[in-house]
Amino acid sequence: MIFPVEQKRAEFGALPKIINGGIAGVIGVTCVYPLDMVKTRLQNQPIGPNGERMYNSIADCFRKMIASEGYFGMYRGSFVNILFVTPEKAIKLTANDYFRHRLASDGVISLPRAGLAGGLAGLVQMLITTPVELVKIRLQESGRVATLARAEGREVPKVTTLGVTKKVIQEHGIFGFYKGMAITAQRDVLFSVIYFPLMSYVNDLGPRKSDGSGEAVFYWSLMSGLFAGMVGAISVTPMDVIKTRLQAGNKEYAGVIDCYRKTLKHEGVTAFFKGGLCRITVLAPMYGIAQTIYFLGVGEKILGLEYKKSV
Repeated sequence: MIFPVEQKRAEFGALPKIINGGIAGVIGVTCVYPLDMVKTRLQNQPIGPNGERMYNSIADCFRKMIASEGYFGMYRGSFVNILFVTPEKAIKLTANDYFRHRLASDGVISLPRAGLAGGLAGLVQMLITTPVELVKIRLQESGRVATLARAEGREVPKVTTLGVTKKVIQEHGIFGFYKGMAITAQRDVLFSVIYFPLMSYVNDLGPRKSDGSGEAVFYWSLMSGLFAGMVGAISVTPMDVIKTRLQAGNKEYAGVIDCYRKTLKHEGVTAFFKGGLCRITVLAPMYGIAQTIYFLGVGEKILGLEYKKSV
């Protein structure tokens, strides 16, 4: 199986792609961030001795979070995520384009090479993602901790991005931001290996625009991103569960293997898919929106260049 590459290597322009990726990332993440908050809470919620849970479902989690933290509480930790998502998405989408062009032969790229390009893009992106997600998860979890404390009649100090950052550095040094890096790399690389080739393949199957550009129509690019994001998301949910638990600062886990073992022993296989539906609900639209925005070629328009689809 081969995928067409419509742009010659010499014509590849990184700057407009980076602009496209940054804009796409900010829009995509802003739209789905509340769902990401719910995903984190569901994946990391403790289970009581009698099986009691704080949140029973996605809807229940939404309701209780809004009741205890307000609507804007749904965006706790969003500043750091949106601030850093610009370079993260810009690098990931641009890196995939770049590696596809470097690995293409005579204008086409084979399925294994398309997967390799996606994997390399995921590896590059992970270097930025790991610290950002650690801070984001700590901020998201602070709301749950504060709610439990208030229920017990206690008050806890407000947690801020700067406060979390200082605490991580004080306790673990700069490398503390890379806690969970190994599992993050597994998740992000595998997701990219699945997502990018699948999205490109499905996108190439759809109806084309009538302007002679050969590009897929808007709605088909959106659906292609949604479908590929859904498949990629559910495939790596077990890794995301482990990553979330490690980065949330839970001290009962000594590492990735220990977290896998204890989760399986105490909660069973289904625990590895906690928040899976919510994760699909987050990633599928986020990547669908981001990839479609990326295809609009805003960066080329800003720079006065001709847009040529490269994926």
